[in-house]
Amino acid sequence: MPVPKRRTGKAKKNMRRSHHALSAPNLIECPDCGERILPHRVCPKCGHYKARLRVSLKED
Repeated sequence: MPVPKRRTGKAKKNMRRSHHALSAPNLIECPDCGERILPHRVCPKCGHYKARLRVSLKED
């Protein structure tokens, strides 16, 4: 089984990991209630999608 001959240095390791950073999600405002939601999803607060009621939510 192949084994590395030398230890991977800190610089090479960090260059490899330079693309591992997390980015903030792209949030939009629901046109009906103004809640911040992910695009192309039904609003979990009011149940609207593309200005139409898609899901009726229970009121507790």
